[in-house]
Amino acid sequence: MSDPQSTPSMYLASFHPIGGKTMVTLGLMEGLSARVNKLGYFRPVAGEQEDSQTALVQERYNLADRTRHAYTDEELDDMIAKGKEEEAMKHIIATYRELADECEFVFISGADFNGQRTQTAYDFNLEVARNIGSPMITVLNAEKMDMDTLRDEVKVARMKTKSAEVVRAGLIINRVQQSVVRKALDEYADYEIPVGIIEESRELAMPTLAEVMASLNATPVRGSEDLDNTVDGFIVGAMSIPNVIKHLRDDALLITPGDRPEILAAAIMSRLSSNGPSVSGVVLTGGLTTDPALLDLIEGLERHRMPVYSTDMPTYEAARAVAKVRSRITAGHSRRATQAVSVFERNVRTKEFLNRVKVSRSDVVTPLMFEFDLIERARRNRRHIVLPEGLDDRILIASEILQQRGVAHLTLLGDEDEIRRRAIEIAVSLDGIAIIDPTKSERLSDYADAYVEARKHKGMTKEVAMETMQDVSYFGSMMVQLGDADGMVSGAVNTTAHTITPAFQFIRTKPGVENVSSSFLMLMSDRVLIYADCAVIPNPTAEQLADVAISSAETAKMFRIEPRVAMLSYSTGESGKGQDVDKVREATAIVRKRRPDLLVEGPIQYDAAIDPTVGAKKLPGSEVAGHATVFIFPDLNTGNNTYKAVQRSSGATAVGPVLQGLNKPVNDLSRGALVSDIVNTVAITAIQAQEGNL
Repeated sequence: MSDPQSTPSMYLASFHPIGGKTMVTLGLMEGLSARVNKLGYFRPVAGEQEDSQTALVQERYNLADRTRHAYTDEELDDMIAKGKEEEAMKHIIATYRELADECEFVFISGADFNGQRTQTAYDFNLEVARNIGSPMITVLNAEKMDMDTLRDEVKVARMKTKSAEVVRAGLIINRVQQSVVRKALDEYADYEIPVGIIEESRELAMPTLAEVMASLNATPVRGSEDLDNTVDGFIVGAMSIPNVIKHLRDDALLITPGDRPEILAAAIMSRLSSNGPSVSGVVLTGGLTTDPALLDLIEGLERHRMPVYSTDMPTYEAARAVAKVRSRITAGHSRRATQAVSVFERNVRTKEFLNRVKVSRSDVVTPLMFEFDLIERARRNRRHIVLPEGLDDRILIASEILQQRGVAHLTLLGDEDEIRRRAIEIAVSLDGIAIIDPTKSERLSDYADAYVEARKHKGMTKEVAMETMQDVSYFGSMMVQLGDADGMVSGAVNTTAHTITPAFQFIRTKPGVENVSSSFLMLMSDRVLIYADCAVIPNPTAEQLADVAISSAETAKMFRIEPRVAMLSYSTGESGKGQDVDKVREATAIVRKRRPDLLVEGPIQYDAAIDPTVGAKKLPGSEVAGHATVFIFPDLNTGNNTYKAVQRSSGATAVGPVLQGLNKPVNDLSRGALVSDIVNTVAITAIQAQEGNL
């Protein structure tokens, strides 16, 4: 158990009642989660028992039971009303120390308060921070402030914090107007503490369709599945169809009386037309619903389905209610949370704030820490990754995240009009992302010539090559081969064979490697392991197994895992006999001959490879037994089933498959891939490109 008073912490407090503290919390927690294993989250005073901000960080950062709050607003008000302020402070300190005793670092999100007490929140937070002994980062909301006003507010915050004898760890000025940003950056460039200047973000200010519908107490009529879509203002449709069409715009909400079916029809036509904008949804007012036949047409739009809701409110009252809706970042809305983190990271140098409170990197590597490290490494030297499946919703959402976080330069393949239309429909921004239609590309003929050259021994002709290169997998692979992209990620829609066959045909293997293989990065609760081969070679020979082992060891090195290679079998050491175990024994000998620098053991059983106690009994003195990090399975059947069994039974995260041995990086996705899987795989591919695809 640690001394809670020595556990480092960071206290975040808003200087104004509405400071945008949730976004700043996510941004700082993102950096902390990449460095700290046992991270805690504490709120002295939560808004309610089921606090929304606590739920958000629990969900995003997998904090399990390492969150606490001392009081709700109502409970603290009751203590103050009874004159028990000192007792309340003691309880806050005791609750904090109880949590700190379990953690390596505690992030403290200060009280906000509601109603008349909002103005006293900062003073209360200063008192808590002083008693806990935590350095404070102040969040100042600069919405609608000019530079003179901002300067005065910073001075007051500084005076209050210093007067309370609280250590100032940093200042984050949020929602700064575009006209003030440059002046603020110059003003606080050499300030006495780190300062982050965050420009007003239009994308974060826009509420989601779910938030708007909740404000209207609206019920779904048809196509209500896109509630995460953002709403960029609203349009009241009460005019003739030509006039309504003139005012429609992308992502706006159309509010119209329920007895005006022609306006609803106009919105549908606009959504289907390549020349028309696509509204985020339609609200039918007055408790009126339109003709079922028209609603059935909407239901049949499939990819172009439009959310339609109904509210009892009159049109004017509904418009007023929508105008008052404020966007919130809450649990269950991962895209909005990711947008917030992206905005924070673009504007704030997180490391400066973490260094101020002495956050050191943990020796333990958790899944979150590993994933964040992937993103950080990819961002340091951005590479160009092509994604052939540009029409898939998961690819589009992942592309937005990757672009916003600066992970890689991206190119999507497919019909540009269709891709942009679908992106609008699911409220995804493709700003800064290139789109290429292979059938219309100026490079198509050049790519066909390169394909003819690569396959001339197979009798390839220019005519066949021109047709083949219009396939997105072939086109994307040739982009990588000819240096127009640094890597490719595909497989969310296409089969593994469709994804990797072009790479086999002309990207081919790197020198010294005969076989392309795959590995999975298995993110366990406290470490990262490599499993191979789980996706490519069904029944490898001894030579192929050796190739897999050597390639997997290089993959481990690339991702900062010390390779200790276990060549798995049903027996350990010299105890077993038979064709299968002999193959593993031969493969181990080949690895030792080709790479005497590698630590390798085989044949060895899984329990002896991973458990130090078992390993010491079965192979005493081995540097691998009980400490293996790279697990080489004897065949695809064993490898594929084992990684899935471990993933499902232990809760481990499986990242991959990562293709190994190719001259240039091409990686395959599972057709069930989640958005997070795509983001991680693109980051891995970018790192492979940085490292020369070792």
